[in-house]
Amino acid sequence: MLKNVAAVLLDGVQPFELGVVCEVFGIDRSDDGLPVYDFAVVSAEGPSLATHCGFTVSTPYGLERLEEADLIAVPAGRAYAERAFPEELLTALRRAVDRGSRVLSVCSGVFVLAAAGLLDGRRCAVHWHHAEQLARAHPRLRAEPDVLYVDEDPVITSAGTAAGIDACLHIVRKEQGPEVANKIARRMVVPPHRDGGQAQFIERPLPKAPCDTVGEVLAWMEAHLDREVTVEQLAARAHMAPRTFARRFQQETGTTPYRWILRQRVLLAQELLEGTDETMDAVAWRTGFGTAAALRHQFVRALGTTPQAYRRAFRGPRAA
Repeated sequence: MLKNVAAVLLDGVQPFELGVVCEVFGIDRSDDGLPVYDFAVVSAEGPSLATHCGFTVSTPYGLERLEEADLIAVPAGRAYAERAFPEELLTALRRAVDRGSRVLSVCSGVFVLAAAGLLDGRRCAVHWHHAEQLARAHPRLRAEPDVLYVDEDPVITSAGTAAGIDACLHIVRKEQGPEVANKIARRMVVPPHRDGGQAQFIERPLPKAPCDTVGEVLAWMEAHLDREVTVEQLAARAHMAPRTFARRFQQETGTTPYRWILRQRVLLAQELLEGTDETMDAVAWRTGFGTAAALRHQFVRALGTTPQAYRRAFRGPRAA
């Protein structure tokens, strides 16, 4: 049973990610009939630490406090992707896993777990901004930048910022059931479970071609996403043979015409769902998907969530 929780900090810790762990596990909600955790903030680098935002955090607890924890959370911090970590901390995390405790990372805290070797051979969640760097530095893990969190018990990893809330509530749900997790989420005024993954939050600007061979065709395609076009028609606009056009398009954009236009249609759908009140049928027509069912199918494939859930997440339940 989950009873004892510690958040371990390093210099440069990010306050929001620390606050996520404190909010879920560090508040006495016994007046609502919820469990009370024996919670402590632990320093791995002295009694006083600077946060990423310039103020300091002081705690009387050192690494010895980790020895009694059922769950050790590692919040994100400044330059965790580049810095080295105290060997005493890495040893304490390995020892915790060996005795059956869980460890949790929030955002770039995943670099600490990776440095301890706890992610070797495991899948892990990571903020999409850090995914390539983490994979290069630690090739034995499997980074998944399109999910909010990954549970590879006893190691749980979460992506950026609010994904830490998702992971913390997941642990509560797993250990103490959905009723407890839902009540904590209600007190925090957050959803007890979010649909989708990081893909819906990643900015993907239009690919820029290194030369202008297909540049004019790209501009035309972007302006006519509602039209059905073939490679032959696009090749004719570029004054090329279809096979030559397809080869040049792949070379200059890194993808095929079909995949390029499909991605731009999804991007346009995102913009319309965020910024307008148009119906799903209207969004499907303007983006070239034709029907709401086709829009939903491609949207889920690309982003891991439905158009309705996406609109609700970005504009609130009334808009959905």
